[in-house]
Amino acid sequence: MNKLYVGNLSPSVTVEDLKQLFGERKLPVADQVLLKSGYAFVDFPDQNSAIKAIETLSGKVELHGKVIEVDYSVPKKLRSRKIQIRNIPPHLQWEVSCLSLCVYVCVCVCVCVLNTDTETAVVNVTYATKEETKVAIEKLTGHQFEDYSFKVSYIVDMDAAPPDQAPRTRRGGRSSRDQGGSQPGTSGDFGAPHPRQLDLPMRILVPNQMVGAIIGKGGQTIKDVTKQTHSKVDIHRKENAGAAEKPITIHSTPEGCSSACRMILDIMQKEACETKTTEEIALKILAHNSLVGRLIGKEGRNLKKIEEETGTKITISSLHDLTYNFERTITVKGSLEALGKAQVEIMGKLREAYENDIAAINQQANLIPGLNLNALGIFSSGLPVLPPAAGPRGSVVLCVFLPQQQAQEQEVVYLFIPTQAVGALIGKKGQHIKQLAHFAGASIKIAPAESPECPMRMVIITGPPEAQFKAQGRIFGKLKEENFFTAKEEVKLETHIKVPSTAAGRVIGKGGKTVNELQNLTSAEVIVPRDQTPDENDEVFVKISGHFFASQVEGDVNQAQRKGLTRRR
Repeated sequence: MNKLYVGNLSPSVTVEDLKQLFGERKLPVADQVLLKSGYAFVDFPDQNSAIKAIETLSGKVELHGKVIEVDYSVPKKLRSRKIQIRNIPPHLQWEVSCLSLCVYVCVCVCVCVLNTDTETAVVNVTYATKEETKVAIEKLTGHQFEDYSFKVSYIVDMDAAPPDQAPRTRRGGRSSRDQGGSQPGTSGDFGAPHPRQLDLPMRILVPNQMVGAIIGKGGQTIKDVTKQTHSKVDIHRKENAGAAEKPITIHSTPEGCSSACRMILDIMQKEACETKTTEEIALKILAHNSLVGRLIGKEGRNLKKIEEETGTKITISSLHDLTYNFERTITVKGSLEALGKAQVEIMGKLREAYENDIAAINQQANLIPGLNLNALGIFSSGLPVLPPAAGPRGSVVLCVFLPQQQAQEQEVVYLFIPTQAVGALIGKKGQHIKQLAHFAGASIKIAPAESPECPMRMVIITGPPEAQFKAQGRIFGKLKEENFFTAKEEVKLETHIKVPSTAAGRVIGKGGKTVNELQNLTSAEVIVPRDQTPDENDEVFVKISGHFFASQVEGDVNQAQRKGLTRRR
């Protein structure tokens, strides 16, 4: 993926000219430069330097009288579902990785925010289909957002390589790779070629010194793991460069994940014995921060129960140690048998939280017309953490909205946040709240405090449904990001919306059926106070309390409201 195409070269350009240019621009001098007539191929040592070369040179540098072009060198057969988007406003990096890019299309993708030396944000995106990728490139290339123009390139998609393609052979007829054997791909993936995966993948951390033993000679050990457990195992050897541990992702059924995890622990234990390592073998599970609160439980009760039932000691990394994938590390210590039991319980809790979120998202399918919420990107990470109910393995969503030509109905939502969070939401000289309002396309105002001791402040958000969605999602995220809730707490806020007093009964439903269904499906608490006096517009408040997805139950409340108005007429 780090091979670049350098085009529009003058016939007089030499390899030495190119290497001198790289040196002048403080780029690593490439080991391999293949010069052709009018163009060249250059290998860079890593993705960061490749991105820097593209950003520094393409369309900006003249060599022997011609402005050169630089982009990724990607064979046509490997141009499929993966692209890279560059020159994204730096202050939008969080929204790109956790909410939306807010431009044209909306499709299922896997989004990875890259750590680069560039001043702007860069993301790699994997779309659901080749066709959707083409549409995205057409719509995103050159798109103006604020004062930035997006730049888009295809990157290598190894999944698109023909499975029956004959491997190149070396002299002597020996294959360059073991035919029929599972070998690591670009990120060290083993097993069957990318099956559709409907279950939550399992992510674990292993010490660097154990990676070789887990892979085994010629990949035989990990091949045995994948075969015996019917799993696909990705060993991300290039991730976390310089770190003491490497992540492993296991794609399988819950049982398959457990079996593969136990085999990996056994391999690590055997390697520790053979190398006389004194450090205790621990199980380290990576989990997205959005799921961790429900694993911990109220006052840590869930974790305490797992510890007591399995005889293990469990700790969870601090919010300050979040990875760029917004993951936290769950460290479990105990005997191998105890670790296996704890793993089953922990992953069970994480899957339960994940499935509840998916159910809540699916309930919101009509909240924003044309928006696919089956795998909302507010939890997105660089690796498959929240796959959709029916989509490619490990995909999450990059929500990119079509501009609406027609006027959209304005809605007013009242969101209550802790008083101490007001400063962080406003930002220095009001900069953050201005950026948020611009990003969401909504009016955002903070009401005055009712009294100096008031613990909560009301945020008034006015805008169409998609603007409400983006504004509220970013506010929830900001509170999590700024640690206004403890590690054992989930970000839960209270939201108020107004409905006609005559429609309140429809929200409740016969015998409370409608409101009970909403609460069961979304985990939100929905209250329609019966003793309210309607305001001058004959409207009353509906109170909704819960995490972000749960709070989006307001879309269902509005639907019930509209049904009530229709029937009343």
